[in-house]
Amino acid sequence: MTRPLQALGADADVFAALRAALSGGPAILPLAPGEHRGDRADLPAEVEQKVALVVQTSGSTGRPKRVALSADAILANAGASQAALGGPGQWILALPTHYIAGLNVLSRSLAAGTEPVIVPGEHFTADGFVAATRELSIPERFVALVPAQLTTLLDDRAALAELRRFQRVLVGGQATPRALLERAEDAGVAVSRSYGSSETSGGCVYDGVPIGTTQVRIVDGEVQLGGPSLAEGYLGDAELTADRFVVDEGMRWYRTSDGGRLENVVPDAAADAGAPAVERLVVTGRLDDVIISGGVKVALAAVERTLRELPGLVDAVVVAADDPRWGEAPVAFTAAPADRVDDAALAEAIAEVGRRLGPASRPRAIVRRASLPLLASGKPDRPALRREAAAL
Repeated sequence: MTRPLQALGADADVFAALRAALSGGPAILPLAPGEHRGDRADLPAEVEQKVALVVQTSGSTGRPKRVALSADAILANAGASQAALGGPGQWILALPTHYIAGLNVLSRSLAAGTEPVIVPGEHFTADGFVAATRELSIPERFVALVPAQLTTLLDDRAALAELRRFQRVLVGGQATPRALLERAEDAGVAVSRSYGSSETSGGCVYDGVPIGTTQVRIVDGEVQLGGPSLAEGYLGDAELTADRFVVDEGMRWYRTSDGGRLENVVPDAAADAGAPAVERLVVTGRLDDVIISGGVKVALAAVERTLRELPGLVDAVVVAADDPRWGEAPVAFTAAPADRVDDAALAEAIAEVGRRLGPASRPRAIVRRASLPLLASGKPDRPALRREAAAL
């Protein structure tokens, strides 16, 4: 059996359409601002009956893909999130609804029986966030942000005061610098890291711990996720579906292409009570971002993480570029202004990467830009930066 698939423009009521899709109505594919159904001539008119939502990935780590999700998967994720966060509440919508993070906010709102409040304005601002908080009608409140948005709110006194009133602030979508998490916690913000993707109906691991009945395993250094929130696969791409979704002893797993490890951690608050250790996931970076520089393996994620831990470089983004001597080399970009991080500090940052990770990991350059290019999801536009690095 099949059901219709409708592409929704940015001006459509995605919340109402998602509600209908989860109840058996037409499946939906939300479009980015400025897109129209006519722009998707290859989009099928119908999908399998079990598919309720199709999400096109950002393409930040490769070519965009259309992820097909069932109503059961979406609702399983929403229910697990609600339980992990301590109960239902009202959500602020600060993320685009054509990506899974924004759609998560809508599905969680549906599960909680509450209306989400949208941050006004074409671009996210601290003032817009504060205005949205004024529209919340119950004290139980939640918000999902990307790291750049969290930084914006921490820098604003009024926004920070409101942020402290939230039961939980989820931050994800990309690697979150440890320094940013510590800053939020020191400021009295209840923040949690969310890990997941469109293929898992969004975040399914909070602070390294799987939510609901999600399962995590490491196979040959790769993080694999299993559980009821997994996608059906990729629309119109059976070969890729078979490669990324595997079945092992009756259990279906999604191969994330992320490197990681599992660590046993005893919760501090319960350490004296003899509480059992909790197995936490530590994501170390993309497996496909390792380059060979001068015959030495260099993990770009490790270089980026190291730079982001240094003063003033919390926004650093690292990409690979061809190098006439070493074959490939890291190149870093930052929007840090010169009055906060001068050229001498950038040179010292390059040296510090070498001290921590080895000479081959030192960025060939740290390029200062007025701003970093971003995708609509708020993630860095790495393909654009790779093109820029190639021209250096």
